[in-house]
Amino acid sequence: MNILSSIITYIRRFVKTPNNEVLTDNLIIDYINRFWLMDVSARVQLFDLKTTYQFQMIPGIYKYNMPLYSVQTEPGGDEIAWFPVYQGFMMPARVNGINIPLYTQTSLFYNLWPNYVQQQIQIATGNGTNGPYTVNLPFFPMLPGHVDITGIIAYSNEFSGYQDPIFVTNTQISNNDYFIECIPTTSVKSGVYFLATNANGTNITVADSGEYLQSGTGGNLYGLLMQPGTAPGGLDTNGIPIANGNSPLPFTTEPARYSTTLNTINYNTGQATFYFSEPVPMGTPIQSQIFYYQPGLPRSVLFYNNTLEFLPPPNTQYLVNLECYLSPAAFLNSADAIPFGYMAEYIALGAARKILYDTVDVEQFNFYEPIFREQETLVWKRSQRQWTATRTDTIFSNTGFQSNYNQSAIGQ
Repeated sequence: MNILSSIITYIRRFVKTPNNEVLTDNLIIDYINRFWLMDVSARVQLFDLKTTYQFQMIPGIYKYNMPLYSVQTEPGGDEIAWFPVYQGFMMPARVNGINIPLYTQTSLFYNLWPNYVQQQIQIATGNGTNGPYTVNLPFFPMLPGHVDITGIIAYSNEFSGYQDPIFVTNTQISNNDYFIECIPTTSVKSGVYFLATNANGTNITVADSGEYLQSGTGGNLYGLLMQPGTAPGGLDTNGIPIANGNSPLPFTTEPARYSTTLNTINYNTGQATFYFSEPVPMGTPIQSQIFYYQPGLPRSVLFYNNTLEFLPPPNTQYLVNLECYLSPAAFLNSADAIPFGYMAEYIALGAARKILYDTVDVEQFNFYEPIFREQETLVWKRSQRQWTATRTDTIFSNTGFQSNYNQSAIGQ
């Protein structure tokens, strides 16, 4: 019963369709995946799916999206699109082995780490042209912008490959690819702004895009600057940028739209050279807005909007470990092994239940429903036996006088 083909045979017995012409194996595998991927994690929280997510932080980058499975192709050519590898994260989180608190409410996290804009400072003066304007910010290194998980999916669909965070190559720049336009405006959370007013008194804005230049030198982190747009942005069904979405900055020569000295911000040194989308009148102040924290060992993490936000930002590589529940991967062919053999009958009944529901076979559905519930209870009890083997900690437990997170994180 540990091979998927055996479960397919079992499902055929439940739904009374032994003929492959009436109900193909490919369609049954699709039903199995629908139950396995969409229902199991919502119906029962299994100890066997509990695991640890581990990754290395990148110096200066403080936000990290939930990782995604790549697009998977079922038998018959049907694709299972991007979906999160994990169901969620739990305390404690560990950075280089040090316990830090994990928050899921922004109010509690930002009370501890208030993310306020630094004092607005005039950094340049308009000269009647679009630019270029070269500025040196007084506060650095600063917090970079971020592209959330929806934007990562849009980018990955456009360039046929998962990448997070996004580091844009020289090839994409020279080809004028839609690496900025393809991401919806609602998916970009900028951290650096340059502001001026035009002749009509309306704002002209340049902001960082949450994307980075791959050709950065000397260990510096270069962010690509853009002209922010209005929602929704992104690309239409024909792959053409939607009007008023985020757009790249003007440039004077091809193909150097972006480089370490043009339309980028060096987060490590605070130096930026950029063009505005329209001329800045002579004598008009150009101001900056940035978010700044002294980098170091991260002391707290917020999990919100499928994004992990660590503060203070890392000053070097740190190893992060988070307890979580795994979202199981799909089954792609009949020779796949079931990772947990004791769940075979439960998976078969769950998939058969969906088939009977879709075919409106009420009699068979009602007949198998108690059996399905029984199998679900048996699967669930296996996890409960493991949970009850560990005593729940209280303030009187013998834990060596340690709390569930590093006390040095409080009040920092």
